Amino acid sequence: MTCWKDKLHENPIPWLLEPDKTQPAIRYFTLRDILGRSGDDNEVKEALAANMLGGPVPVILASQEQDGYWDKPGPGYGPKYRGTQWSIVFMAQLGADGIHPRVRTGCEYVLSHAIASNGSLSTNGTPSGFIHCMAGNLGAALIDLGWLGDQRLQAALEWLAQTITGEGVADSTRQDTDKRYYKSGTLAPLFACSVNVGLPCAWGAVKAMLALSKVPPSLRTQGMQAAIRQGITFLLSHDPAVADYPFGMGNRPSSSWFKFGYPIGYVTDVLQNLEVLAALGQAQDPRLDNALKLLINKQDNQGRWLLEYTYNGKSLVDIEKKGQPSKWVTLRALRVLRTVYQYPRISNSLLECPAGDV
Repeated sequence: MTCWKDKLHENPIPWLLEPDKTQPAIRYFTLRDILGRSGDDNEVKEALAANMLGGPVPVILASQEQDGYWDKPGPGYGPKYRGTQWSIVFMAQLGADGIHPRVRTGCEYVLSHAIASNGSLSTNGTPSGFIHCMAGNLGAALIDLGWLGDQRLQAALEWLAQTITGEGVADSTRQDTDKRYYKSGTLAPLFACSVNVGLPCAWGAVKAMLALSKVPPSLRTQGMQAAIRQGITFLLSHDPAVADYPFGMGNRPSSSWFKFGYPIGYVTDVLQNLEVLAALGQAQDPRLDNALKLLINKQDNQGRWLLEYTYNGKSLVDIEKKGQPSKWVTLRALRVLRTVYQYPRISNSLLECPAGDV
């Protein structure tokens, strides 16, 4: 029986489990997500605690102002990759402990300053600043950091879903309501974005689905369920390995689709598309096969993946070295392979991998 580890040239898990003062969250996520340890496991607790004492997260927190923001007060989208919204997004991706007082202060600051009058998560604090990529990134981060129960975030996630389906959202020509689309941002249902010349934006779709995938199925509203169905249909309407979704500039998909990196900003890649679709229950869909082949073929002889895209030099802290084997990208790849190949990809079969293979 073929299981997910059989897709690896070598086993990188011992490498990921090594104590690493520069990237301590890797051990935490590997124990939790790859080995399946619970949050009550002592090693998991120790790894999470270590992540708040060393590595990127304390560096980001050291730049935080006492009131909770980064760089300058306000909604926090700018400066790009260093402002408050980006700091929250990157800290969540880097495994920050959501109960840490400074992390909570930052999250509260965002929810107090980046929510527009229509309830949306906004780049500039106004309804016109809503765009799927940032709202999805920020919504996902706030969920990861423990804020799903906050009424402000729940309203923002519901608005995110509404803008995808169009339910209850007025046309951009309406001036008598802020519950509408805006020509400067999200233009129309199904991810239409002004930055993408009014076409549906797959980067925005992936980010929006990322946030909604983190809402437990039992807590998803009818609007969220409808938005997820539409998002899945859109993302699977093109071959994820080719990523030839509608694009308004150039004559081919952005090369960023095929460069795997970490952390992840508004740009996305084929691997994140796989992550999101797998999280939304599409792991067994044969339309993912080409993208999975692309993923598997990008590993090196040691079962590691390279860092091909980075925000080093742009964000508050550098993460690994571009062009070198990346623990973060390898961790991302293993999560997908573990999810997809936990069961054989053959019709009507749900036989689990042999004990110990997961």
